[in-house]
Amino acid sequence: LQYMSGFGNEHVSEDPRCPGALPEGQNNPQVCPYGLYAEQLSGSAFTCPRPTNKRSWLYRILPSVCHKPFKPLEEGHLTHDWDEIEPDPNQLRWKPFEIPKSPQNKVDFVSGLHTLCGAGEPRGRNGIAVHIFVCNSSMIDRCLYNSDGDFLIVPQQGKLLITTEFGKMLVEPNEICVIQQGMRFSVEVFGETRGYILEVYGAHFELPDLGPIGANGLANPRDFLVPVAWYEDRQVPGGYTVISKYQGKLFAGQQDYSPYNVVAWHGNYTPYKYHLEKFMVINAVAFDHADPSIFTVLTAKTTRAGVALADFVIFPPRWGVANNTFRPPYYHRNCMSEFMGLIKGHYEAKEEGFQPGGGSLHSMMTPHGPDADCFEKASKAKLEPERVADGTMAFMFESSLSLAVTKWGLQTSNRLDKNYYKCWEPLKSHFNPKFK
Repeated sequence: LQYMSGFGNEHVSEDPRCPGALPEGQNNPQVCPYGLYAEQLSGSAFTCPRPTNKRSWLYRILPSVCHKPFKPLEEGHLTHDWDEIEPDPNQLRWKPFEIPKSPQNKVDFVSGLHTLCGAGEPRGRNGIAVHIFVCNSSMIDRCLYNSDGDFLIVPQQGKLLITTEFGKMLVEPNEICVIQQGMRFSVEVFGETRGYILEVYGAHFELPDLGPIGANGLANPRDFLVPVAWYEDRQVPGGYTVISKYQGKLFAGQQDYSPYNVVAWHGNYTPYKYHLEKFMVINAVAFDHADPSIFTVLTAKTTRAGVALADFVIFPPRWGVANNTFRPPYYHRNCMSEFMGLIKGHYEAKEEGFQPGGGSLHSMMTPHGPDADCFEKASKAKLEPERVADGTMAFMFESSLSLAVTKWGLQTSNRLDKNYYKCWEPLKSHFNPKFK
C-alpha cells in the first residue's frame, strides 16, 4: 500500500490505471476525463475561513446518489440515548471486552459496534461518543458512512484493512486512523479483532497548538499518512448495502455497484492514519509533572479557547528523570471526563486490573489516581533516570462534556469490574504532626 504524507495537506491523487483522470485547471468541467462524474465532498461550510475550509473533489464512475431509498437498520448496541439508565459518578473500570469467537456467530465492524458512553447529540452538532468494536469477520459488499461526525479508530487487537473512497489503509495496533464525516468505508479483518472509537459531532480533529514548545514536537504533520486513489469498477447484482449512521440511528440503502469507484481525487478532506511510535514526547526534566496535555496527539476544539470537545492523548514509552518527585500520575479531580484504554502492556499507575482491551472512566470531578501498591513503591523508590512505560501504550479520550454510561456499558456487557474501588482501600495515613 502507498500513502501520501502530511496533515491537512492539499493532496492530489489518481489511480495509475487512468493517467490524466484529474481535470486540468478546474474542478467541474462539462465533460470529465474518461467520462467520469465530478462530486464534491464538503467537510465544512462553504464560507468557513480558508484555514478551516475542508473539501475534496472526487472523480467517479457513478455518483454516490445512485442508490435505493434508505430504510431503518437494526442498531444493535449502537446508541446516543444517554438517559436509558441512571447516572453513575463512581470510578468505573471494565475488563477486556469479549470478542465473538464462534465461527457461526459472524460479526463484522458495523454489527460489532457497542456504545460505552457519551454526551450531547448529533442533531445539535455538539457531542461525543465512545464506542467499543469487537468483530471476527470482514464487511462483505457493504460499507458505512457517518453523517453525524468523525470516527477516530484505535485498533487494540488485530489489524484493519480499511477501504475508503480515497483508497486503502492498513491500520495495525499502535496505529490510529480517522475517518471523517461522510466518508464511505469498509473494514476487512483477519481474525478476532477489537478496538476503541472516539466519535465527535460538530468538530474535526486538529493538531494541538504548540505554544512555547515551538515549531516542532508532539505529533509532527509529516507523519500522518493519506491513502492514494484506488478504484474498482465492480457490479454487484445481488445488491451492495450502503449503511448511513444518521442522527444516531443506522439506515441501509441498496445499490448494484461498488462505492469504491473513485478513479481520482484532490483536496484536503481525507481519511488518514498515524503511527503512535512517531510521537515526539515532551516531559519534565527537573521536578514535578507537566500536565498530561503535553501528550495530546489530536484535539477537537470547542468555541471556548483552550477547552476541547475531545482530546486524544497517549502515554508512550519515555524517560523519567524528575528529582524529588512522585513520578507516577498524581491524585486528581478534574473538570474534564477521562476515558482510558490500553493497547498493550501495563499502565504504570495500575499494573493490575487495567488490561489491554479493557478501559476505565473517571467522570467529571470523580477522584482517581495510583492504586495503593503503586503509591507505596513510588514513594520509596530510589530516584534515578528510568525508562517509563516500555512495551506499553495507554491512551485517553478526554472531554469537557459530562459523559453518561450506556446500559450496555454498565450492565449488558457484563465486563464492569465491580471491585475497582478496592484498589484504593489499602491506602493508609502517613500523617506525622512531628514531621520536620
